[in-house]
Amino acid sequence: MPHSSARSEPRGTGGRGSYETPALADLQRLVWLRGGSENHVDQVWPNVYLGDAWAARNKTALQNLNITHILNAADGPYSINTGAKYYNDLQIEYYGIEAFDDPSFDLSIFFYDAANFIGKALNTSGGKVFVHCAMGVSRSASLVLAFLMIHENMTLVDALKTVSSHRDICPNSGFLSQLRDLDIKLNGERKGPSESASRAS
Repeated sequence: MPHSSARSEPRGTGGRGSYETPALADLQRLVWLRGGSENHVDQVWPNVYLGDAWAARNKTALQNLNITHILNAADGPYSINTGAKYYNDLQIEYYGIEAFDDPSFDLSIFFYDAANFIGKALNTSGGKVFVHCAMGVSRSASLVLAFLMIHENMTLVDALKTVSSHRDICPNSGFLSQLRDLDIKLNGERKGPSESASRAS
């Protein structure tokens, strides 16, 4: 089998200058190419774990993974209502976002706060962060994608490929559209930082 096809795929920063954010339909097709796992929890980036409600409530599993930070994207009384108190006996820093897995829900207002929380966790000595919602495929996956785009300088395409190679994810169409908007914004900033700086002032 010729392996040239694998090489023609843009990876990492290759061809970043000519990168254009794909259409929503193309991004959805990318999500459907599943190659990851369907475990309760998967490491999708060094020291970043993505998972579901079962893993969030399983303190033993969290201890075994040496989790130091938890980002709950399904916080609140009608969802995964763990809260910081639930982890009182563990030395865990908790951050809860009351998001709904609904395409009309604006998750983008949490992109930077969530990305900064994950980034701060990874900059902590021995820091390991567990990001979850109910299933670990839409809300929490979208926040991990936003983190990779904001803090790791990835395009949305690269972020989707990175996470979905470790875990089957499926951000709803609304979240994917919001991530697409973020990708366009970040891509514009990367292409012309001087332009966006002059516009901001």
